[in-house]
Amino acid sequence: MGACLSTTKISGSNSTTPSNADHRRTATATGKHNEGGSNVKSHTPTEIHRNQKQKQKTQQQNNHKNKRKEKSTSRKGVIPCGKTTDFGYLKDFDSNYSTGKLLGHGQFGYTYVAIDKSNGDRVAVKKIDKNKMILPIAVEDVKREVKILQALSGHENVVQFYNAYEDSSYVYIVMELCEGGELLDRILGKKDSRYSEKDAAIVVRQMLKVAAECHLHGLVHRDMKPENFLFKSKKDDAHLKATDFGLSDFIRPGRKFTDIVGSAYYVAPEVLKRKSGPESDVWSIGVITYILLCGRRPFWDKTEDGIFKEVLKNKPDFKRKPWPNISASAKDLIKKLLVKDPRARFTAAQALSHPWVREDGNASEIPLDISVLSNMRKFVKYSRLKQFALRALASTLDEEEISDLRDQFHAIDIDKNGAISLEEMREALAKDLPWKMKESRVSEILEAIDGNTDGLVNFTEFVAATLHVHQLEEHNSEKMATFVKGCV
Repeated sequence: MGACLSTTKISGSNSTTPSNADHRRTATATGKHNEGGSNVKSHTPTEIHRNQKQKQKTQQQNNHKNKRKEKSTSRKGVIPCGKTTDFGYLKDFDSNYSTGKLLGHGQFGYTYVAIDKSNGDRVAVKKIDKNKMILPIAVEDVKREVKILQALSGHENVVQFYNAYEDSSYVYIVMELCEGGELLDRILGKKDSRYSEKDAAIVVRQMLKVAAECHLHGLVHRDMKPENFLFKSKKDDAHLKATDFGLSDFIRPGRKFTDIVGSAYYVAPEVLKRKSGPESDVWSIGVITYILLCGRRPFWDKTEDGIFKEVLKNKPDFKRKPWPNISASAKDLIKKLLVKDPRARFTAAQALSHPWVREDGNASEIPLDISVLSNMRKFVKYSRLKQFALRALASTLDEEEISDLRDQFHAIDIDKNGAISLEEMREALAKDLPWKMKESRVSEILEAIDGNTDGLVNFTEFVAATLHVHQLEEHNSEKMATFVKGCV
């Protein structure tokens, strides 16, 4: 089923970390079996028989002891999952915080507003269900996320990490609460609609600071996109904060990631070639900068495969409106961020020294053409309506058109209950892909196509996720237009 999935957050084995099989091999001890000795003195047949029986019994006891020892030793290298997991975090969350409004949900849990009982401060709490950590890699993902937040905490453009707690059922990650809204929403929400290159430069500078800080710690963000940045508050001078490090990972110098992760619009060429590093974050910021200045994506096609081909082969367009009115300095920066060869691309630190980005730089304060905000509004609206529209239109297809998909769905739905579970999704992807996918990535795919958030994928959701966008548009473009118009 894999090729047509509408999410590109898929990953294989990471070249920077050993496999679970390697961990098991190093963790399992080989028992030493005691050999029975022989006496030089002679024995009668009865004594020989008795001694042989005793020898066999001793041998069996020793073997049994060694097997128990092997089993006990091997367990030490296995990471416990589910409710048996003890992360070593604080155990008194309920004594310190009271949870309130739900803010959203992610791979394994939900994020809430919470109140610090000691001072009344509002914070954000990510509540992660231990029961959903059914594989060791899911446990490692949570540990890594906490480690990353700890490493970056204190930077003005990264959400502040306060502490991590746990009980028998959940892990609680307590963080700074950001209530200023998402990046593009903030720009589109400007009351006077005045939006200039300087406004864009301020945003780009803050994103580059996040990338530079990550790279300083040997960390690659791997999913730089507007949705992963929130403003601290609604004040005009509020800091932009990076809030999501779910795909981020540490990398050793000279090593490369070989898995494909990220979001289609922002993915770098080297990610698609399975040889990526910190440079991929800079590419993603280049894509965001392009969008901030014209409201359109630099690489676009009706399908994700088409987008990937554009990323690998073509260059961004700087001829269409409003680019003739955009400064040469801004275009120069974007071109240096979107160099296809990562070795020749600007680093985050180099980009921060560019005249257009610097605080005392040359970014213009003249408002950009109104078409920029218009294009941006369409981009945001399309991104949010896309999945909803696909699910709605999937239900209008004829049986003949979806018969092959129905066969695929039934093949994946092992227990034949009419819905695909996380376990069934994982088994299907394991058959379909030549690498072992991380548990968290399987959950992301399930979540991305699970429209009613019940943890299962029904047939309509499956059809919507597996059909290409252009197939639905060609099927009934009038229906698509009517549907989108009704949602506006």
